[in-house]
Amino acid sequence: MSNRGRSILAVCDLEAAYACNFVEYIQHKKNIPFEVRAFTGIAPLLELAAARHIDILLISDKAMCEEVKCLDICQIVILSEGVHDPSLDRYPSVYKYQSSDAVIREVMNCYGAREAQPHNMSMVKHKTRILGVYSPVGRTAKTSFALTLGQIMSRTRAVLYINLEEYAGFEELLGCTYENRLGDLIYYIRQGNAGIALKIAGTVQTVNNLDYLPPALSPMDIQNATIDEWLSMLRQIEENTAYDTVILDVGDGVTDLYTLLNQCETVYVPVRNDVVSAAKLQQFEQLLKMWDFTGLLERMQKVRLPYHRTLKRGKEYLDELVWSELGDYVKELLRTQKEHS
Repeated sequence: MSNRGRSILAVCDLEAAYACNFVEYIQHKKNIPFEVRAFTGIAPLLELAAARHIDILLISDKAMCEEVKCLDICQIVILSEGVHDPSLDRYPSVYKYQSSDAVIREVMNCYGAREAQPHNMSMVKHKTRILGVYSPVGRTAKTSFALTLGQIMSRTRAVLYINLEEYAGFEELLGCTYENRLGDLIYYIRQGNAGIALKIAGTVQTVNNLDYLPPALSPMDIQNATIDEWLSMLRQIEENTAYDTVILDVGDGVTDLYTLLNQCETVYVPVRNDVVSAAKLQQFEQLLKMWDFTGLLERMQKVRLPYHRTLKRGKEYLDELVWSELGDYVKELLRTQKEHS
C-alpha cells in the first residue's frame, strides 16, 4: 500500500443518487472520524483499494462481488434492501432505507465492536470550546436555555450537547427511544476499551442540526462516573471528532462537580430574583472561593432568562425554543459576546 493517509470509509452502491446523497450527508456530520468516499461501480473502488487502505466498506448487496471479498478491508458492512444473498450473511448488514443517521450509527457500532482501530483518526482543528450550563438554583429553565444555545450555535459551529443531569427526561420530552446512551459510553471508557471516538459516533443523535448524546437512563450512571472518566470523554471528543464546541448541561449529581465545571471556558448560570434563590447562589459562590476555584468564579456568567412556557413536545418544542423570547435572548447574548471578544 503506497499511502495509508487518513482512515477511509468507502460507500459503494450501484444506485448513484443514493451513494452520492448519503456520502454528502456524512461529510456534513461532525462526529465521523473518517475520510468518506462514494463509488457507483466496482472498478473505481478496486483502484482505491490498490492505492489506499480502506477501513470500512459499506456496500450494497447488489454491488458485492468476489473481487471485493478478496480485498484487505478491516470491516465490510452490507447495505441491504431487506433480503439478500445468504452467502453474504457472514458480513454484518444495515437496512438501506432507514434514516442516514441510523445507518451511520449502526456502521460505527459494527466497526467499534472490533479490536482494530482506525489508523489515523485525529482531526485537524482548533481547540474545542467547552461551555457549561449549571445553576445551584432550581426551576431556572436551565435545560431549555442549554438546548436553545446549542441549536442557535449549531447554525455556524459544530456543536455537541451533553446532558449530565440525573433525570433528563429526553425520551418523554422528544418522543424517542435510544439503543445507546451516555451511560453506555461511560461504561465503555471505564472498561479501558479502545475506539471511544467510534463509540461516540455510534451513539450521537441529531435534532434540528444539533448533535447530542442521549442522556443517562439511571441517576447512578451520572453519580458513579468519576471525574477522570468525564475528562477522558472530553479529551476523546477534542482529539478525535470535528466538534469545535461542547455544551455541558450539568446537574448536581456529577462527582467532582467544580472540577468538571472548571474545564469550561464559560459557565452560564441561570438565576432567579427571589430571596431563596439568591441565598443558594451566594452559598455556591462562597464554596468556590473556599475551595480555591476563584478562576471558575470569574468565568461564570449569570443569566436571567425570560419566562418560557409550552405544552409542546418533540421537535416542535425545540423549534419553538429558537423562535421564542428565550431564543431572542440567546441570540442577543451571543451577539453581545461576539462584539466584546
